[in-house]
Amino acid sequence: MTYDLNALRAREFPWTERGTNIYLNNASTGPVPARALNAMMAFNALRGEPFRITDADEFDTVQRTRELVARLINAAPTEIACMVNTTYGINVAARSLPLRAGDVVIGYDREFPANVYPWMALERDGIRTVRIPTTAAGLPDEERLMSALDRPEVRVLAISWVQFATGYRSDLVALGRRCRDRGIWFVVDAIQGLGAATLDVKACNVDLLACGGQKWLLSPWGSGFLYVRDELARTLEPHAVGWMSMHASQDFARLTEYEFAYLDDARRFEVITLPFQDFAGFNASLALLHELGPAEVEGRVNALADVIVDWAALRDDVRLVTPADRAHRAGIVVLVPPDPAAASERLNRAQIAHAVREGGIRLSPHGYNTKDEVQRALAMMVGEDD
Repeated sequence: MTYDLNALRAREFPWTERGTNIYLNNASTGPVPARALNAMMAFNALRGEPFRITDADEFDTVQRTRELVARLINAAPTEIACMVNTTYGINVAARSLPLRAGDVVIGYDREFPANVYPWMALERDGIRTVRIPTTAAGLPDEERLMSALDRPEVRVLAISWVQFATGYRSDLVALGRRCRDRGIWFVVDAIQGLGAATLDVKACNVDLLACGGQKWLLSPWGSGFLYVRDELARTLEPHAVGWMSMHASQDFARLTEYEFAYLDDARRFEVITLPFQDFAGFNASLALLHELGPAEVEGRVNALADVIVDWAALRDDVRLVTPADRAHRAGIVVLVPPDPAAASERLNRAQIAHAVREGGIRLSPHGYNTKDEVQRALAMMVGEDD
């Protein structure tokens, strides 16, 4: 069943009703819906009077996060660790996987830095990073990446599911199958895809997946998660040790009965204290996405992206950077008009939020946006509605 777009906008994003701003920059920061704002305010009210806060208020909140995230990506709650951002999750992967000198980490060139620097930091230990050059069109070369996975020294494939500057969406199913066949750990940065598109970590054979909540998941800064496949969640040793990562810390009445024994699930990678108020908001936003239906949201995002792609196909003065094929894109569509700086200035004057990335105009509509908003942005970008 298709959700009611007008009701959604009025209830959760009432600022859209004013008609003064068009927000097409969800790939930078997604708006927090009204229910999430209310959840954060309620939790902060408790924080102002901490005598009203119980252990359940805190720990039930993050347990609910694990459950909602697990449902979103077809995982078990025990495979979810609460994280404050994507970068921290990628660092957990880089520092916890048992790599040694001579091992190679493969990824794409022109990746977002959060999925590059944590791996580069391992080079001091003799672990090499190899970035596969882009195609002539500046897009990830998935075929060349596939071939590189046949090298015996490759131990990790670390990529973004959706590229921040081009909107290119990798085939996680094919890449995950190749990694599993060759015993290569598959690490995915999902922040530019999840929420705009649906994902099944089991079908994709993902080993670790990091995702912040502040973009397509429409959640507060400081919220996010790390998925760690069950076997790894029980066996990998964390690089950063949290006191709540231990069995002995589960009973607050006996905290000084020290025993160095990690929990047997992904919670071993959490370093408490988490921003519980942000995770309360995260839960509210995740619940909204589940109510709307992740597949329904994906369908709406695809339809809005189609408007941009189809418009660009009819013009010879605008270059489409993002693949036209739906299989290789999600919510990000990047265009290069004749004068990107001037186009961006026109959009800014019209209060149409967008981003300029690597020389292109990045539009990223979400499931609460309308076709009219997208069309207005396109016309303004080329000066047809100035």
